[in-house]
Amino acid sequence: MPRWKALPEELDPQVREFASQLRRLVDRSGLSLAAVADRTGYSKTSWERYLGGRLLAPKAAVVALAEATGTNAIHLTTMWELAERAWSRAEMRHDMTMEQIRISQARAALGEFGPPPGGGGPQTPAPRRTAEPLPTAPRPSGLGAPGAEPDAGWGVPPRGPERAPGGGDGPGPGRRRPALIAAGVVGVLLVIAAVVLLTGLGSGGGDKASPAASATPTTAAPSLPAGVKCVRDSCTGQDPETMGCGGAFAKTVASAKIGAALVQVRYSPTCQAAWARIQQAAPGDEVRISSGATAGGTGTVDADKDAYTRMLAVDGPGSAQACATLASGRKGCTTAR
Repeated sequence: MPRWKALPEELDPQVREFASQLRRLVDRSGLSLAAVADRTGYSKTSWERYLGGRLLAPKAAVVALAEATGTNAIHLTTMWELAERAWSRAEMRHDMTMEQIRISQARAALGEFGPPPGGGGPQTPAPRRTAEPLPTAPRPSGLGAPGAEPDAGWGVPPRGPERAPGGGDGPGPGRRRPALIAAGVVGVLLVIAAVVLLTGLGSGGGDKASPAASATPTTAAPSLPAGVKCVRDSCTGQDPETMGCGGAFAKTVASAKIGAALVQVRYSPTCQAAWARIQQAAPGDEVRISSGATAGGTGTVDADKDAYTRMLAVDGPGSAQACATLASGRKGCTTAR
């Protein structure tokens, strides 16, 4: 009797009950996982994932298990339908969570570029009000007339004390103050302009910053079904069961009978990759996958009487071929359906 590991804590109760029921069927039948795989057409690794609660078994696998164990298929598929709805709800919650994470990442990235144009420092009116005394620099003509007194509103002291040694009027404190204020205003405006240019909020800056911000979510992994971890080139050299490309996400697209062994090409449209599988074989038999001139991995049969290769990215279901070399020396390959 197999020793089952504890089911994942996060499993939905419906899925947990269904996985437990499948375990009981296998226990009562007395079949090993290798025997279950041989009788159902699904690999031993796939059944380990189904019975371990890591992946929901496809309906076809459930029907095949019912036939292999002498169980009423109608009752078992009824329980599968309840588990499948629960599994779909869990996937929807996962997708919504991932969407919220992507939105939060996008908002955080957009926030790095500061406040939007039209607010805050660059357009504050304070510098303009400070610059208004600038027109006071010229002196009224009345100040140059002999004996005329300066207008108190201009803040210029009597003419006598301000005489420079060369005969010209010296710059008094009242006249230096507007110049200093004007210089300070110009300096502030230059700093503000530099900040606007650096942050991309100036003319055209917003248009350039937007693509960088919107690019943040696209760096995340492509949207894939729950449990699937690769697509196309990233699947090459990976185990199809470990990466979630097998089971319900795969189909047999080519097969051949070589001696007593059954050789198949398994293709996953979701992962855009293919792999070879051999069943009902003898220890030492080998199977390999290829696509045109591109050779993939090789699988060797052990005591379980089946084996499969690692994945190879392919252009479509008809571009992959599986070939076997039996321990007896016999060879053969699949042909596309």
